[in-house]
Amino acid sequence: MINRRKFIRASVFTSFATIAGNKILAANVQIVGKPVVISTWDAGIAANKAAWEVLSKKGKAIDAVEKGVMVTEASQNCCVGLNAHPDRDGFVTLDASIMDDKFNCGSVAFLERIKHPISVARRVMEKTPHVMLVGVGAQQFAIAEGFPLEDQKLSPEAQKAYENWLKKSEYKPPAINIENKQGHGPFAPTRLDNGEWNHDTIGMVAMDSFGNLSGSCTTSGAGFKMRGRVGDSPIIGAGLFVDNEVGACTATGQGEDVIRVAGSHSVVELMRQGLSPEAACRKVIERIVKIKKEKAKDIQVAFLAVNKKGQVGAYAIHPGFDYAIRTNEIEKLVKSKSWFS
Repeated sequence: MINRRKFIRASVFTSFATIAGNKILAANVQIVGKPVVISTWDAGIAANKAAWEVLSKKGKAIDAVEKGVMVTEASQNCCVGLNAHPDRDGFVTLDASIMDDKFNCGSVAFLERIKHPISVARRVMEKTPHVMLVGVGAQQFAIAEGFPLEDQKLSPEAQKAYENWLKKSEYKPPAINIENKQGHGPFAPTRLDNGEWNHDTIGMVAMDSFGNLSGSCTTSGAGFKMRGRVGDSPIIGAGLFVDNEVGACTATGQGEDVIRVAGSHSVVELMRQGLSPEAACRKVIERIVKIKKEKAKDIQVAFLAVNKKGQVGAYAIHPGFDYAIRTNEIEKLVKSKSWFS
């Protein structure tokens, strides 16, 4: 779905933070305190409820971000997890990553027939000397850790979508998460029967009662992708990054363009230099738009971040991206600002 951006030298970043940063920081900043959990898309409302069960009892952020996205992975009506659209060969492959407040991280990619890749990613983090396991190796590790192999059969909805795709077998970056002013046309998003957006990623970041940050990201990847394609979600620094001294960020959209700018890490580094979460997300989106030029109108990318103060913010290339937030006072869906209006 999305792409964008080039890095500007550190001196330019510092200049931006000192010259323009104060004005941006003072505008539209929502101070929510702690604990707080935010996640991408309206599926995040249900995911946040599960995360809040942990956070409200003074649990750790790392436990919250795992439990939260597991809800989405298990959903029968959401395009994340084993019920998602397959690759062009008809197989569902899953990617996920998780990261805690001490720079511990784990991920899996190109994982098949495992219901909760986020939990496998956490086992990689906690039980191996590695950060990432992929493909058959990741599946073997999951089985050894007690995860059962699930049915390989596509869900009825995914089977129907796959059969329709096979009629032309054309692969294009999906525009399903892009919305124009009229809500229709080439960038119109599609909704499932239950009203959820037809997207393929959920990213979540949280701060617990102790002020510690963690994040998670899980996806089925782009529908009808090439066999073996891996996006940004399992790549630490692209789809997810956490620095407990600064903040945390997760990404959604066209993974190839998030990867090329180390998106989530870039957002965190900009927050380190004093930008608010929204301003940092916007700055990285600007880079992507600059890189993609005219092609930016055909893709969607969005970033969602929280800083150490508990301030949250997001920014997208196109309208249509929203995120869910949960605190002691707030539980709602927030519409993100975007480069194109």
